[in-house]
Amino acid sequence: MGRTVMRFAVLMWAAAVILVVFAEAVRADTFPVYTQENAPQAPELEDLPLKERVSQYGITWIFEEPVRVGRFVNGDYWVVGPVVVRDIDPRPRVGDDVEDEELDQRERDSAARQRDGRYARNASTLNPPPAQRVGYDSGIRNWFRPELAHTPPIAMRPGDSLVSTISLAQGEGRDFPYKRPGKERGTGDNSPVRTAAVLTCVAEPLPPDAFRPGFTDHRDSDAERRIYLARELQRDLLPALEPPDGGNFQLSNRGSDMDFWVRVFERPWINTGFFGFEQPLENMPHYGQWVGQAQSVAGLILCLNIEPEEKERLLIPFVQVGIDYWAAVRGGHPGWQGWGGHGSGRKFPIVLSGILLGDDEMASPTVTFPEVNFGEDNQTMYGEAWTGAHVVFAGHSGVHHSTGEIPRRQWGPYEHLHPRDWQEDGLNGRQSEAYRRANSSSSWVGQALVLRLLGGEDRWAHDAFFDYVDRWMTEDDEENRQIIADSRDWPALPDQSWMVQGNTWEPFVRQMWDLYRGTVEAPTDGWTRPRGE
Repeated sequence: MGRTVMRFAVLMWAAAVILVVFAEAVRADTFPVYTQENAPQAPELEDLPLKERVSQYGITWIFEEPVRVGRFVNGDYWVVGPVVVRDIDPRPRVGDDVEDEELDQRERDSAARQRDGRYARNASTLNPPPAQRVGYDSGIRNWFRPELAHTPPIAMRPGDSLVSTISLAQGEGRDFPYKRPGKERGTGDNSPVRTAAVLTCVAEPLPPDAFRPGFTDHRDSDAERRIYLARELQRDLLPALEPPDGGNFQLSNRGSDMDFWVRVFERPWINTGFFGFEQPLENMPHYGQWVGQAQSVAGLILCLNIEPEEKERLLIPFVQVGIDYWAAVRGGHPGWQGWGGHGSGRKFPIVLSGILLGDDEMASPTVTFPEVNFGEDNQTMYGEAWTGAHVVFAGHSGVHHSTGEIPRRQWGPYEHLHPRDWQEDGLNGRQSEAYRRANSSSSWVGQALVLRLLGGEDRWAHDAFFDYVDRWMTEDDEENRQIIADSRDWPALPDQSWMVQGNTWEPFVRQMWDLYRGTVEAPTDGWTRPRGE
């Protein structure tokens, strides 16, 4: 009898564990469609669970005392503070806790220059600054600052955000959630950070449809930092378009790969640096071209006629990405400037999220903050091209759109020159043309199309971007390619290459363009009209 009772108790305990795990999984993978009509109330403090620890993406925060815990609409955790994080698993290690044999080659090469000799693995940062400075791992090029590498105990008060990470081990690599496989730690421009998660401290319970405030938005109170709510989303602004037959994305009843795109956006995009040096490999695309392509695809999926509950799975994490980038810009971040393909894809989630949330300042980031730079704006400008077009690719690093400054003249405007006059040194002209074709233009197409469909051109506030995308997709490129090949002794590009005007890397984007660009009132030939230099 005793054994039977014991077995029953064990089974009940196991069932309870399974239910908890199942509930956690469901909470992370499904999002109710919250509107003003079914807006949820914030729970009472005493109704929240008391927890000694919470875990996400392989990271566990352990508290000094049990704390009241809730979750934002995207699944990230908040705790009612003040609280003390007593420990973190995997354990953050700083200084002498990092053994010499753990250092990658880049760290060994820079040992003499290492700031005060401190190394870091699995580090956390309390209240990351909205700047190109991070403390997650000492293998991060350019941006690592040891004073930002925090270890427990970590005291958090309402308004604080804690970004915790898992480092790659020496010789370890991870795949990005979108595009090419990842490299090993310490090679190329790869980040040594494997994954990251965000813990937020709040003053009082929040409703279940609250978005997490940006992880760089850590003002003194919840009232000072705006808490966006899913009920505020104006989903009716998104069109309900039929998907193209044969597209890479299909409706769920025909074998959707929505799961793939949800995975691309579901984890926090930790990205206050540049060049991908600090971006967690498992959290987001690495190179700006892939960021732009992912944004193009996701934006167009959100414009499809699919079930609201299915669309919400992508809409919520997408908007969270926009909120995080907007928080950095609001805090003074300089932006993600034009540099080859690196600066693409950061402005679009801010603008689209701002439109859907009804936040005019967020929807027009370069109007609100004219000094901030984004790759799409830096690299497109009006002026006469050698092809006869009146909008041009402004070069590898382009022109700062607010000041007209050319930060790197050898990588500035070049399309006003005939290809025979492009420099031989691999900089202005030759290299910029390669980046124009391979790493930037085609990744912008879906972003421009989505904003055209929503009438969001004025919010973007840089008309040259839209006219340039129209040029990329409609200018007859065949003769021009041959002139370039003959002038530069380059092989001519085949018609089917994604580097040929009129093409995109993702076939789905090209199919959506062919179907729906013509439905927008704005003409597609704006690039043929003189607009000044």
